[in-house]
Amino acid sequence: MVDIAKIRNDFPILKRQINNKPLVYFDNAATSQKPKVVIDAIVDYYENYNANIHRGVHTLSQEATDKYEAARQKIQHHFNAANPEEIIFTSGTTEAINLVATSFTTLLQSGDELIISALEHHSNIVPWQMLCERTGAVLKVIPMKHDGSLDLAEYDRFLNNKTKLVMVNHVSNALGTINPIKRIIDTAHAHGAAVLIDGAQASMHIKTNVQALDVDFYTVSAHKMCGPTGVGMLYGKAEWLRKLPPYKGGGEMIAEVRFEKTTYADIPHKFEAGTPNIVGGIAFGTAIDYLNQIGMSKIANYESELLDYATKALEKLDGIEIYGKTVEKTAVVSFNFQGLHPYDVGTIIDKLGIAVRTGHHCAQPIMDFYKIPGTIRASFAFYNTKTEIDLMITALKRAKEMLS
Repeated sequence: MVDIAKIRNDFPILKRQINNKPLVYFDNAATSQKPKVVIDAIVDYYENYNANIHRGVHTLSQEATDKYEAARQKIQHHFNAANPEEIIFTSGTTEAINLVATSFTTLLQSGDELIISALEHHSNIVPWQMLCERTGAVLKVIPMKHDGSLDLAEYDRFLNNKTKLVMVNHVSNALGTINPIKRIIDTAHAHGAAVLIDGAQASMHIKTNVQALDVDFYTVSAHKMCGPTGVGMLYGKAEWLRKLPPYKGGGEMIAEVRFEKTTYADIPHKFEAGTPNIVGGIAFGTAIDYLNQIGMSKIANYESELLDYATKALEKLDGIEIYGKTVEKTAVVSFNFQGLHPYDVGTIIDKLGIAVRTGHHCAQPIMDFYKIPGTIRASFAFYNTKTEIDLMITALKRAKEMLS
């Protein structure tokens, strides 16, 4: 069981009031809130051992380096990477995807094929379009079905000996759909293709084992899993990371620099040019410790209860349309009132203290599929409660009365 009262006390922001109403924060798919231990880790770094890493023999630099590399190891163990060198610190999932897309430029040629899905966030669409423009590769899109799942029969038809990369999200940020990524990975590998999985939305809800999945690349943003913004990770199999050229040039990522020629450091440093977000990486490790202390399976079970409770409550409201009704979902429910614009509803319920996301959620192709301008998205975390869901339902009823 999740001790919800104790957990909520760990998050200072949950004590806030919005428009004289208790904050009900249901925008966790955009970013999660931060527990006090993560905030304290950030303050502790700047107050006690702020220094640059990997470059100094003095005590502060060594302390900062040890903490930063310890965080890399925490991330490695959490995702079950084979070794810490397979964890590359990035500014988040977007940079991690761009790193792979840019580095693959030299490995592709005109006519090669890449596959993404109709459920992708823009961050897992645009970099691949740019890669195709640079190389002449062809981008194919796995269609989605009305329930929010992927048409895997069409995916199977796409795969051939020209397929070089498959890039699919683990969980849809707009609908909460959990994609069958193990099947997607295995089928791609059978055709000799590499696979990148966008794990940004999954990481808060699912304990991912990258070795069991046999995935080639996996990306995560710390701020989606109770860590700070501006930091994340790319997991890559060592053989792939050593094969790919560097993404950025600068300090830290070199072995030797001569005007005639520069040689690059081994992984992970080859992909970590410049001074990194040191405190972000350290706090990312703290966030992972916090989640594991609660237990990822307990988090998943509790959030499943919240999703079920919210879905049933919404279905009782007149004129509600819910999008994405697959059985395998994380704690996201995306919906609209028929005839009402999601922005108008979201604005009204914000006045009542309810924070939800409205719009296309950086997944405009999904909205085009449903022929809607956007949705109201309520996304839950383990620090939310059924009482808060009741407050949302009451607020939605009020909004409908005002707008009808």
